[in-house]
Amino acid sequence: MITLAELAALQAAHGDAWATPVAPVVVDGPHGPVAIGDGPVTLMGCVNLSRDSSYRESVATSPADAVRMGRIQAAQGAQIIDLGAESSNQGTARVSPEDQISALVPAVKGLAEEAIVSVETYQPAVVRACLDAGARALNMTGRQHEDDMLALAAEYDAAVVMCFGETANVREVADVPPDADPMPVLLDHFAPRLAHARSLGVTKVIVDPGMGFVYGNLMDPMVRSRHQTRVLTQTFRLRPLGVPVCNVLPNSYDIFGDELRKAEGFYATFAVLGGTHLLRVHEVPHLRVVLKALAELEVR
Repeated sequence: MITLAELAALQAAHGDAWATPVAPVVVDGPHGPVAIGDGPVTLMGCVNLSRDSSYRESVATSPADAVRMGRIQAAQGAQIIDLGAESSNQGTARVSPEDQISALVPAVKGLAEEAIVSVETYQPAVVRACLDAGARALNMTGRQHEDDMLALAAEYDAAVVMCFGETANVREVADVPPDADPMPVLLDHFAPRLAHARSLGVTKVIVDPGMGFVYGNLMDPMVRSRHQTRVLTQTFRLRPLGVPVCNVLPNSYDIFGDELRKAEGFYATFAVLGGTHLLRVHEVPHLRVVLKALAELEVR
């Protein structure tokens, strides 16, 4: 059971991190600029153009269906729509850059006037095609072509969501830091990557601790959920990086069973209390009202 005493101890031990300023990432959208940083939490809805994606309600069966779903999410409160054409699940089929482009580009074009469009990929050819089509952000889920993708982001003045990981892409399962306290490892991981991105001309970077990916030492669902909750609650300790933090909200069938679609709202409470700036979610309307409640029900 998570207790107020434990949260108070966390604040006492690491609360000084809250004083570190975080520079907002401002992205031009079809309805004006969107500032991601301290202040109201930004919602990123996600639409998956891969039938291998495990969250079935997010799967679009065609580019036209992805546009329909993305428009609904934008109307429900998502300021960013993240599109992907290959599942991040272990063992699922890889999708060639050509097939990703054929699926993603029509969807990007159809949504670029509705919301800021982000594209989740690790292939530079896909990045260029989607940025040409109107995408304004790159959800970078692999290290294999990192310099090429960062150079494209600089060329198009696009925002980058820089995901935690050392593998070529997140489909190659690795381990999370085994230390009981993962936050120093995350700080050490992101600091040099941020410096390198800036050296290549990228000015809009958001870091993502990678809570939505599969890890070899987190196959036990309860161990995984505890780790995810720990990182969500301690996101504020990444503030010394000086950039906003994106978190993917977990879901656990072992905990929530047939109420799985309620999981994101539960974990969002810890993410928001922990200082997350951008939430990548499937259940946009549910998360909108959770954020509204957290904003309005101030404890005095």
